[in-house]
Amino acid sequence: MIHNLQGIHETVDYKADTQICLYYNDEAENYPPHWHPSFEVIMPVINDYRVVCGYNDYHIKEGEILVICPCMLHELFAPATGERIIFQPGLSHIKLKELDLITPLLSPAILITREEYPQVYEHIHSLMLEIKDEYMNFTTYSEISIIAKFLEILVDIGRNHKAFHQQDGDRDIHHQKEYMEKFLFITDYISNHFSENLTLEDVASLAGFSKYHFARLFKQYTNSSFYKFLNQKRIEYAKSLLLDPELAVTEVAVQSGFSSLSAFLRMFKQLNLCTPTEFRSMYDSQFQKTPASGKK
Repeated sequence: MIHNLQGIHETVDYKADTQICLYYNDEAENYPPHWHPSFEVIMPVINDYRVVCGYNDYHIKEGEILVICPCMLHELFAPATGERIIFQPGLSHIKLKELDLITPLLSPAILITREEYPQVYEHIHSLMLEIKDEYMNFTTYSEISIIAKFLEILVDIGRNHKAFHQQDGDRDIHHQKEYMEKFLFITDYISNHFSENLTLEDVASLAGFSKYHFARLFKQYTNSSFYKFLNQKRIEYAKSLLLDPELAVTEVAVQSGFSSLSAFLRMFKQLNLCTPTEFRSMYDSQFQKTPASGKK
């Protein structure tokens, strides 16, 4: 069961004094659309599981691993019988530029299967079992160990993507490193300046590329277009602002970096399948469900 759900916003029930939560879940219960600022990783151990995230419907088989990005609205559907690991690590307290580079590779979620990710599947599957065991036998340094293992999962995904999408055969190691450093700088810059009037041309110039070359490289290194990456950052921030009922939707749009209310409304609905007003209504306390005991 989701312990703390107000409308569609889940406050993750982290283990005391940590930023991690893990359930070994065997509930034959569906969970309504909800979101939270932590990652969520789901791995069925017995029987399959189904997750709807954004416009995608994921049917997860035994042993497969679904990684859901922070702030993504998702809904869970359980079979009549089964067991699965549901792991929620919060990384908001960890400041690493590379997290901004890898998150778009996962957005809104990524399903790790043996067939699609043969180079990294076995390692990621093993890490998930190690995370579960470490959490169940929690002791000194367990939180560090668990976070380190999750970061290792992200490294596997990121390096697998980089190897698969490296298309410029004539690019030597020096240039690969140089480009990676540039895009680490750029994604960090966007994360810190998304509310400003950023344009493709301006950011490309900042990186030292023509806008066309920059757009191609940005897609290659982040698996996202520049404007999609920028708007996702803005919408993530807008969601947090919408939790304040005193803040007008127009003001939320302005503070999030949108030049017009119509552009904000269009992008919000595209990424969240609802309008900002509908999102706020779902969060409103009158829709709050009484927290229940049990496991998510």
